[in-house]
Amino acid sequence: MNKPFKFKAFTVQQDQCAMKIGTDSVLLGAWTNLNFSPTSILDIGAGTGILALMLAQRVAATGLYVNTIDALEIDANAYEQCVDNFENSPWADALFCYHASLEEFAEEIDDTYDLIISNPPFYSENYKTPNQQRDSARFQDAMPFPQLLAAVAKLLSETGQFSVIVPHQEASHFLELATNFKLYPNYITQVKGHATAPVKRSLITLSKQATNIQETTLVIETERHQYTQDYINLTQAFYLNM
Repeated sequence: MNKPFKFKAFTVQQDQCAMKIGTDSVLLGAWTNLNFSPTSILDIGAGTGILALMLAQRVAATGLYVNTIDALEIDANAYEQCVDNFENSPWADALFCYHASLEEFAEEIDDTYDLIISNPPFYSENYKTPNQQRDSARFQDAMPFPQLLAAVAKLLSETGQFSVIVPHQEASHFLELATNFKLYPNYITQVKGHATAPVKRSLITLSKQATNIQETTLVIETERHQYTQDYINLTQAFYLNM
C-alpha cells in the first residue's frame, strides 16, 4: 500500500500518509462540479493532495481560468508528502499547500473560495487502532462535521459550492447539520458497489443557495472488477487501465 499510485497524468506518493489512495477520493475528484467556473479552489484535509491534483488536471483539460488551487493539511508527514506530490506534478505552479489546523486557517484567511472540496475522516465508531496517525486521518473526531461545516460556511463564497463524500449512513445527519450553517444540498449522488448492493457513500454538493436537489445514483461494478459505463465515463481520465 506504500507504493506510488500512478494515474494517467500524475503520480501520487503515499508512503508518508496514513490514508492511502482509495475509491472515495477518486470518485469525489472526478464527480465534483466545475461547470460553474470556479476561480479559486480549496481542498480541506488534503492528505496526499489527490483531490487538488485531480481538479488541477480537470481545470487544465477544460481550459478554465482558476487563480488559486490551495490545500490544507494538519499532519506534518502528510503535509510534506502533499507538497512533494504538488511539486512533482505537471501543475506545480498552480498548487499550494498550507500546514495548519482548519480552525487556524479559517480564522486567519480573509479570502473566500468558489469551490471547497473535502474527503473528511468519517469513522464515528467508538474504537481506536494502535496506529494513531491513521486514526487521526480516519476518525471523525479529528475533524467533526460541525467543525468542518462551520469553516466551510466562513470560507465559501456566496455563489460557491462545497463538494464532499460521506458514508450514506451519516448523510442525513450531515445534511441536517449543514442547514444549521445555512448550507443547502444542490446535488447528491448515491454510490453503490453493484446494482443490488445497499448505498455505501453519498456524494454531496452544498451551497448557500437553497435549490431543488438533483439526486442520482452511481453503480460502480456489474460484477467483480467489471465496471459500469457510468463509472468508466466518470474516472477514465484518471485511472491508467480505464
